[in-house]
Amino acid sequence: MAIIETEAALHEAHRDNHTHRDVNGGWLRPAVFGAMDGLVSNLALMTGVAGGAVSQRTIVVTGLVGLAAGAFSMAAGEYTSVASQRELVQAELDVERRELRKHPADEEKELAALYESRGVEPALAREVAKQLSKDPEQALEIHAREELGIDPGDLPSPTVAAVSSFGAFALGALLPVLPYLLGANTFLPALLLALAGLFGCGAVVAKVTARSWWFSGLRQLALGGAAAGVTYALGSLFGTAVG
Repeated sequence: MAIIETEAALHEAHRDNHTHRDVNGGWLRPAVFGAMDGLVSNLALMTGVAGGAVSQRTIVVTGLVGLAAGAFSMAAGEYTSVASQRELVQAELDVERRELRKHPADEEKELAALYESRGVEPALAREVAKQLSKDPEQALEIHAREELGIDPGDLPSPTVAAVSSFGAFALGALLPVLPYLLGANTFLPALLLALAGLFGCGAVVAKVTARSWWFSGLRQLALGGAAAGVTYALGSLFGTAVG
């Protein structure tokens, strides 16, 4: 009796605590990538221009133009990428849908064989496949998950990906420009704010991925700082060469 109660308690605790993050959403990857890319690329761009000893006005215009161009580029790229992926998936689903319509018995046997290969007893596998194959749409969903590894009802949206990328890139790219827009006269405030933003972005991503926040923040800070340092050196070199 005590064993049964203990098992029931463990089952209840597992049910209450066993939750997962959404790993298939269409917004997280483009949003995170967009923010990081906007911050690093615009910081590097502005740092490179600053290294060339140009005027403050030139640095600000470069940052704003870089923000606009990068945001539109990211949005267009994400939309095309996700739309192409979605079209490919839809084409494969159409193939599977035709097979289910033309050869339902063969598809049912294929599903049963798949369950058998995973350790289900043959009789039970055939019965499960038979039950699942009664509804054509359910059968399509099962075959898509088992054979293609996708969920037909949870495909990423090109529009969501594009909007997420645009907004995130613009937000990230705005940080290096913001101090100038607020009246800064030197590049130092823009650099410090951008570096703080790099660390903050890394730390926020860690909250989603369950990694150490300080490790993720420092890693992003190091990568972004290295990019800014290299472009500053190149800007100084090119500025001297051109001058």
